[in-house]
Formats: sequence, structure tokens, C-alpha cells
Amino acid sequence: MQDAKKGFLPMSHGISISKTQSPSTPDERRCMDGIPYASAVGSIMYAMVCTRPNVSFALSMVGRYQADLGESHWTAVKNILKYLRRTKDMFLVYGGENELVVKSYTDASFQTDRDDSRSQSWFVFILNGGAVSWRSSKQDTIADSTTEAEYIAASEAAKEGVWVKNFI
Repeated sequence: MQDAKKGFLPMSHGISISKTQSPSTPDERRCMDGIPYASAVGSIMYAMVCTRPNVSFALSMVGRYQADLGESHWTAVKNILKYLRRTKDMFLVYGGENELVVKSYTDASFQTDRDDSRSQSWFVFILNGGAVSWRSSKQDTIADSTTEAEYIAASEAAKEGVWVKNFI
């Protein structure tokens, strides 16, 4: 990865990975056996938890295929690593505001997972200009509309918001 081209986004718009892209023949499975997929995903997770919440969505997408990975899954992981390499000099900055104010942002994507038609939720809480809590996860229920997916995401963020507010 040292000589890899630098990536511009952790996961490009429109990229879809699913179980159908997993190896289907024994030869394909043998080829993928030597790939350090779990190690790479774990390294990305460490970076995400410590300093890089911006890769949480991409990580939650690729982390689902550790048991049965295909070439497209490995390519997606390599793209995240390229992005982290390109942005290694960027970091979170705290102290952007005078008041101790919690701000939150939340969003959802409708039926992102092609394998089970579940939507994706994500949120971030910002305190004094820096991210203090974030999550990107697949929703537990199957939403029937984009509005329902957004309400589920807002509900998850509200629960976290209560915890963050009580913590402060």
C-alpha cells in the first residue's frame, strides 16, 4: 500500500457490494484465502475509533463480508486504505466555539444493502467543534419508504443525543 495511488473518497458514490460478489468456485476461494482482509478491516476500525469517524460508513459496508470476501470487497477495502493514506495529515480540531453546545447531524439511505433490503443510518454529535460520538449502521428493520428510514435514523440519533446530553 506504500506505493498505492491516493484515493479521494473512502467509498465512491454508486459502488455497490453484495454477497453475490463473493467467490463461487473453489479456485476463487483459494485465491482469496491469502488476502489479509480481516487485518485490514481491523486496522481501518482502529483508525475510525481513534481519529477518523469519516470512514465509518465505508467500514460498516465492507466489514460485513469478512467471512466470504470477493475481489470487489477487497478492492473496496484498498480504496479506504488509499483514502486514509491521502488524508493522513488531516485531523480533528477541538475548540471551535466559545459555548459548550452539542450539535448533531443524522441521515439515512434507503435500502442500501442489496442482500436484505435494509437501510443504512448514520449520525455524528459535535461538541465544541469536534466529533465526540458517531455511528454508521444497518437498520434493524426493513423500511418501506425513505421517510421511514429517516425516522428510524432520527430515533437512533435521539437516543444517543439523550446519552450525550446526560454525559455532559
